[in-house]
Formats: sequence, structure tokens, C-alpha cells
Amino acid sequence: MHPDSKERAEIRTGLAQSVLREVAERLSVFAAEGEAAAIDLRSLPMTAADRRELEQSLGRGDVDAMLNVAGTSEIWETRYSGVWWIRHLGADHKIAAERIEIAAIPEILVTHSDDIAVAAVRLHDDLAGESSAPGGEHTEHV
Repeated sequence: MHPDSKERAEIRTGLAQSVLREVAERLSVFAAEGEAAAIDLRSLPMTAADRRELEQSLGRGDVDAMLNVAGTSEIWETRYSGVWWIRHLGADHKIAAERIEIAAIPEILVTHSDDIAVAAVRLHDDLAGESSAPGGEHTEHV
């Protein structure tokens, strides 16, 4: 007899402990060699109980961020520095993608060099516009 889906969701399979060991190994490699890594949690046959166990075991650290681009992304550093949990929610607010990244900063938070170059030009343009405003008044640019 197979357990129904609700019962299965509450079964702990041991997969959380396996993922934790993988995170520990990859974190050691990152600390020694600087090699970042990622684990796609959605590709693993984790139950809801496994996911809760993993999230509770890693905990939450002091850094978190939320992005609102093509849905909402929640990013937080776990209580282990360099271990980040990234959760992307779809338009229906259900988890669309979920991963753990082992890195100094998650890739999704790193600004692309082209965006930085455009921002530098825009800031210089904004400053030039402020200095030419009548009476040296500051103008607000959006």
C-alpha cells in the first residue's frame, strides 16, 4: 500500500542530511580553493519534511534580500557564511526554483559589468544636469 501524497509529504527520507553533507563538502572546497557551487533543490526528490529539515538545519544568518524581477526572489545567507538559499516564486507565488549556492555572494546579486557602465554614464549625466539647473538647485531624476 502506498502512502497518499499528504502522508508522503511528512516522511523524512534522509535526503536533507545528504544535502547537508554535500553543502559541507562544497563549502570546504570553496574555503580552500574559491570554487563556488550550487545545488538545485527542485531537481531532488525531497519531501516537504526533508525541505523543512534542511531549511531548519541551515538556519538563517544576518543577510537577506528580496528581488522583484519576473516574480519574487528571496535570498538569504544561512547561519553558515557563504551558504546562500535562493528561492524564486512564480506569478502564482508557488516555488518555481530553489537552490543553495556556496559563494561569497549569490550570482543573482552580482551586478553585470554592462549595467555598471551604464549607471556610471547616467550618474555623470545626472550630475551635469544638476550643476546646470538654475540657481544651482538640485533636481531629482528618476
